[in-house]
Amino acid sequence: MKKEIALALQEISAVKFGEFTLKSGIKSPIYIDLRLIISYPKILKLISSAMIELAKDLKFDVIAGIPYTALPIATAISLDQNWPMVYARKEVKDYGTKKKLEGVFEEGQTALIIDDLITTGGSKFETVEPFEASGLKIKDFIVLIDREQGGARVLKEKGFNLHSVLGINELLDILKEEEKIDNNDYDRAKKFIKDTQV
Repeated sequence: MKKEIALALQEISAVKFGEFTLKSGIKSPIYIDLRLIISYPKILKLISSAMIELAKDLKFDVIAGIPYTALPIATAISLDQNWPMVYARKEVKDYGTKKKLEGVFEEGQTALIIDDLITTGGSKFETVEPFEASGLKIKDFIVLIDREQGGARVLKEKGFNLHSVLGINELLDILKEEEKIDNNDYDRAKKFIKDTQV
C-alpha cells in the first residue's frame, strides 16, 4: 500500500521538487501538496484505508480532523469505520454558538488526531490546544507523511505518539526505485532531510 500511495501522489503532482518555504520557515527542495487529494476519490480512499490500519490498535472515542487538508481524510475515515468525528475551527465565529470545536463529544473522552503531515512538530501543539481546552484527551497522532525532521521526537517528549503511513525517505526511495524522479532531485531532497533532522 505504501508503494501505491507514493506512486499515486507522484502521479497527481502532489510531490513537487524545486525550492519551497515550509510552514516552519525552512526552505525545502521537496514539497508535498496533499490538498490535491480531494479531487481524486480513489487516492483519498487509499490514504484513508492506510490510516485506518494504523488506527485499529489505538484507543480513542472520536477522531479529530485538522483543517483544512486533513478534514476530507478524517471524513473518509469516519464514513468508512463509523467513527464519530470532531474538528477545531480555524476561525472561531463571533456569532451563533461561537464554539471552537464542532461535533459531539464528552469531556474526558480521547480524540485521535488525523493530520496530513508533520515536519518539526511545533505546529502540532497549537493543534492540540483547542481539544484539550474543551476537555478532550490526546494521546496519538496519525499522519500520512512524516517529513522526518524531528516531529516524532518532539511529540514523544511531550507525551504524544506519532504514527505515520510513510516516512519521506521511504517516499523518495520508492520514487527512485520506480524511476519516477531523477538522481538530482533525489540526492538534493535526501541531503536536505539529513541536514535538517533535529
